Amino acid sequence: MSDSSGVIKVVIATDFSDEIIEQLRGISPRLHIERHFPNVPDSAWADVEILFAGSRLPDPVQVPRLRWIQFLSAGLDHSIDKPIVQAEDIEITSTSGIHATQMAEYSLAMMLSFAYNVPKMIELQAKAEWPKDRYQFFTPRPLRDQTLGIVGYGSIGRELARLAQGLGMTVLASKRNLLQTLEDTDYVEPGLGDPQAEIPARIYPPEALASMVQLCDFVVATVPLTASTRHMINENVLKAMKKTAVLINVGRGSVIDEPALISALAAGTIAGAGLDVFEEEPLPTTSPLWNMDNVIISPHISGNSARYNEKAAALFAENLQRYLEKRPLLNKLERQRGY
Repeated sequence: MSDSSGVIKVVIATDFSDEIIEQLRGISPRLHIERHFPNVPDSAWADVEILFAGSRLPDPVQVPRLRWIQFLSAGLDHSIDKPIVQAEDIEITSTSGIHATQMAEYSLAMMLSFAYNVPKMIELQAKAEWPKDRYQFFTPRPLRDQTLGIVGYGSIGRELARLAQGLGMTVLASKRNLLQTLEDTDYVEPGLGDPQAEIPARIYPPEALASMVQLCDFVVATVPLTASTRHMINENVLKAMKKTAVLINVGRGSVIDEPALISALAAGTIAGAGLDVFEEEPLPTTSPLWNMDNVIISPHISGNSARYNEKAAALFAENLQRYLEKRPLLNKLERQRGY
């Protein structure tokens, strides 16, 4: 609730540029925007109504007038249990949707790396070696006519589906709540994704994941981590996959049962894995994953972008306008489902 003069105090607790701050101030004269980075002084909490959160969250008693927190990340699993996030009178929103381009392209890059054996190219380059049996190492199966299974059909999965369709792939997807609308109602950048879920040849409920993956050449996990998605890709699902299939994870590490994945990779149950996220991060140096030649590892960077703050600010600006107009915010946390 704004003060008697109609002014709404907004605290930005991240490193937005001066240019971005000025753009946000231009939305309405009612917005009093303060940037405090890297630390928010205690004096700033008392009358803040909107918080663009940084690394530190206030205690509920510090922010009696707070009504909305915008997070800088899409996943809220690390903050879901915080008292301020569980306060029912405070709306919580994420930046879901701003990662779609880079994470879909990252997933595609992983798929192409396995299809064209890019790790072997890098290995040979390091040795300055031109192998006599090069056609044995490099006999790609182009992505065209292969089948992609997407686990979680949100903004990332829908953009990946759009790209894969353009490459001539068959797309299957898994999504919760199939009885509800398939339309994507969260934040989407214009021209991206599959808003009406028209691309997949079939959409499966999570309970039928094993049935879906047995048809797939690539399986990409994009789901958030919740109680219902933890270890949803388990030993049974891995056993159902083709021996030639590759698993890619850009969601959260604990969506996959990591020991079961390591066993499947070692036994040749699946052909490989492209992993950006892990059950423990940083990935311990003792993890067998580091030494597997059928695994590509990256340090949880698939969502990063040179324009991350600009994209986050564009979403925040849209939500600020909605807040001023008393319209529903985009990307609202549903506490019961966990995202």
